[in-house]
Amino acid sequence: MPNSIPVALTVAGSDSGGGAGIQADLRTFAFHCVHGTSAITCVTAQNTLGVTRVDALPAAAVIAQIEAVVADIGVQAAKTGMLLNQEIIAAVANQVEVLGIEKLVVDPVMVSRTGVQLIDNQAVATLRDALMPKAMLVTPNRYEAQILSGLEIHTLDDMRAAAQRIYQLGCRAVLVKGGGMPRQIRGVDIWFDGKHWQTLTASAVETKNTHGTGCTLAAAIAANLALGKDLFPAVQQAKDYVTTALQHSLTIGSGSGPVGHFFPLLGNG
Repeated sequence: MPNSIPVALTVAGSDSGGGAGIQADLRTFAFHCVHGTSAITCVTAQNTLGVTRVDALPAAAVIAQIEAVVADIGVQAAKTGMLLNQEIIAAVANQVEVLGIEKLVVDPVMVSRTGVQLIDNQAVATLRDALMPKAMLVTPNRYEAQILSGLEIHTLDDMRAAAQRIYQLGCRAVLVKGGGMPRQIRGVDIWFDGKHWQTLTASAVETKNTHGTGCTLAAAIAANLALGKDLFPAVQQAKDYVTTALQHSLTIGSGSGPVGHFFPLLGNG
């Protein structure tokens, strides 16, 4: 019997603080009325103040999770987040090809919003060369776009130049995110699909609680794709969702809290 509800898959790490990673992805899928499935790549010990420990799962365990989901439940769209190391990235790229996962959003988690590199150079190269060419969309932040393009990014024109170079790596479309850009263009994103340019803007939201925004955006795009929406409208609607979730972000812990994924239920407007 065919599924009565669309299915999306997240391949990412677990965030014990619940703000990012698979926890954010599954909440985002649920908000969009999409059934969420997951393949966990690593387990982190973290909270609103930072990460204190990361334990990778074996690549074979990641493969087994993906295969189990696709074989029985099926997947209409997928997104990747923290893949952590070269072995896992290569395994995921192979699974995407073997299992025919076409609607893939790659959030190339390699550098934090503050500019700290999270994976080694070999893993970066494998992500760039093996996984990104299989992506329907790649969503790098400012610092990830700098690494992938080899360009310094300070202006919107720099973002456009980076998007063009990243597109040439083989993905079908690029969204360079502006959350880490200077204040006057912070939050402005640049879209390029090889033919069309779009500049996506949103009202600036003044909050320190921004943990998980990148995960949430990619997951919302994947959810919209699973629902059958075209790619650029899926991106537009996902950006609107993240902006509203930021407006209802959660003040929990002592550091940077998460966005409010279920904002209609929060009772604060």
